[in-house]
Amino acid sequence: MLFKMSVKNIRKSIKDYTIYFLTLILGVAIFYMFNSLDSQEAMLVVNSSTRQIVKLMVGMINYVSVFVAVILGFLIVYANNFLIKRRKREFGLYMTLGMGKRQISGILLGETFLIGLISLVVGLVIGVFGSQLMSILVAKLFQADMSEYQFVFSEAACWKTCAYFGVMYAASMVLNIVIISRYKLIDLISAEKKNEKVRMKNPVICVLVFLAAAVTLGTAYYMVTGGLTQLDLMNQLVIPILMGIVSTFLIFWSVSGLALKVVQMRKGLYLKDSNIFVLRQIHNRINTTVVSMTIICLLLFMTITVLSTALSLNRVLTQDLEEMTPVDLNLYKTANLPDNGNYTQLQIEDSQKPISDTLKENGLDMKVLKDVTEVATYTSTEWTWETSLQSVIESAKENYPMLMYDTAEEIIKLSDYNKIARLYGNREYELAEDEYLVLCDFDNMKNLRDMALKNGSEVAIGGKVYHSRYPECQEGYLVISTSHTNTGLMVVPDSCPLSEDMKERYYLMADYNADTKEEKYQTEAMFTNYGDGDHELMENLEEKQIRLDGVSKISIIESSKGLSTIISFIAIYLGIIFLIASSAILALKELTENSDNRHRYTILRKIGMDEKMIHQTLFRQIGIFFMAPLVLAVVHSIFGIQFALKIVAVQVETREMLPSVIATAVFLILVYGGYFLATYMESKNIIREA
Repeated sequence: MLFKMSVKNIRKSIKDYTIYFLTLILGVAIFYMFNSLDSQEAMLVVNSSTRQIVKLMVGMINYVSVFVAVILGFLIVYANNFLIKRRKREFGLYMTLGMGKRQISGILLGETFLIGLISLVVGLVIGVFGSQLMSILVAKLFQADMSEYQFVFSEAACWKTCAYFGVMYAASMVLNIVIISRYKLIDLISAEKKNEKVRMKNPVICVLVFLAAAVTLGTAYYMVTGGLTQLDLMNQLVIPILMGIVSTFLIFWSVSGLALKVVQMRKGLYLKDSNIFVLRQIHNRINTTVVSMTIICLLLFMTITVLSTALSLNRVLTQDLEEMTPVDLNLYKTANLPDNGNYTQLQIEDSQKPISDTLKENGLDMKVLKDVTEVATYTSTEWTWETSLQSVIESAKENYPMLMYDTAEEIIKLSDYNKIARLYGNREYELAEDEYLVLCDFDNMKNLRDMALKNGSEVAIGGKVYHSRYPECQEGYLVISTSHTNTGLMVVPDSCPLSEDMKERYYLMADYNADTKEEKYQTEAMFTNYGDGDHELMENLEEKQIRLDGVSKISIIESSKGLSTIISFIAIYLGIIFLIASSAILALKELTENSDNRHRYTILRKIGMDEKMIHQTLFRQIGIFFMAPLVLAVVHSIFGIQFALKIVAVQVETREMLPSVIATAVFLILVYGGYFLATYMESKNIIREA
């Protein structure tokens, strides 16, 4: 009997459950899609290093899924409270007819179970098909071979999804029973006549609170974007975060009383059309939902910041990869190892030879390489970091106390650097006999060196004084990398007195003498399987304990793409969940208010307002309610994105941010706008019943 009533109630109130159904189905589908990556990974034909990266991504997503489940759990509980609140009068009628609270709880239990079951089944179906598209996306990002592609159903992801959502639904059912048990008949019967108490706020206090919140928020923005050094910011991160949260709360608290008073002062605007009604409704709603609006604003802020930052980082890292990996192979080794008993005679002798000699002597046919270029770098006790930064050394030590200022600078002769620059396709330089230049492209270190260079930094080597040709660092590097990480390379004229015993490192740069991807991987294996005994070169180097370090274009691209892909996937996962949660909370709150205020629209009809004008009034009211947290979230995001980029020490130009911001905006419009339209359509149905 009770179960039949539950089924009938769901059929009768299917329109009321639209947004709830939509949210649950999306949550289940997304949860399954991201947790089924382990089964998708199995069918991708990739090399071992890429497979390890995919497994790492799957592991991280498993941990993130716990956090996502908590968010969705709170959302389900909130949505159930909305549905119960809408049906208080119905439950009161049941009790009037003699039904006990236990029977009402049974009806609600059946409804919650059916809704959960239907949402779970539909969400899993959508998730299974959506995961196939996810497989294609993963394969494209990792440049994997999909020749073994087949339709995949992840049993593990299915059971995990069922388990997580089963716990959520069970918790929701228990809470529903507790809520029903606390209601009194008089409260249920008179539910529609009760509204939340709204206290009018003193406009003067609202203005003062708003100004204080704005100043506090501005201070927090300044702290995270420029007021603190990176080290201080990491140590004091909680302070600007708390300032931002408190300021957001106070802004919503004050603006509800302030906005109405400001508009009332403009009689022409206040008395126009249905503005009085709309403004009063908005005033009351924001007044009673300050905490909810704060949470929604912060969720939207995290969505915009996380998505925009992650997509921009992915884009910048991809661009940097193309720029920073102009050759296939970059080998280097320490020169002039000291004869202090820590090294063998073979190691000491090898440290005095160029890398090409080491490769030949240990079994490598140099024909596998082309465009081979070799250089050496030097160090001098006369030229340390402290020498370079002498004009700003006190400020440097205060802001960067962890730097080792007695470290010798790495020096290279002009002709040697220009050889590398030609190979890389970079700018070549000229120097007078008493000039030097600094190559540095790592932002934090570049800023510090630029300050010193502008003050006229001079150095002396072998009794000769050199001054900087440029008042700031120039672009350039030796070692290929994922991004701009060169912290400093000193370029001096060839006439600079640099002796053989001052040599610090040997470098070799080259391309693989191969045309196909498979051939390049074969050549790559000669240099990257150190210690595995797969090639004569590696066996000989290991036997002689000769240390030969290096990086390759293939390994850099694979590791970097793996990192950027992991960041992007987790950002998209969290961004979608945050956006769904904030949109659903806002939509359900608005529907609750419209349900409680149906009689107000009846009054509007009685005083002569037609349906078109009522719908326009409703549209503006919901639009303002949806826009209020979004506008502040966008402002937060402008500074939040700068903060995130500062933390990861990546410089992103405005033009590079634009595509990511546009993509985030489109996604936001589709989801947030979709919930707005769904709320408007369902609200029209609610007030039509008035």
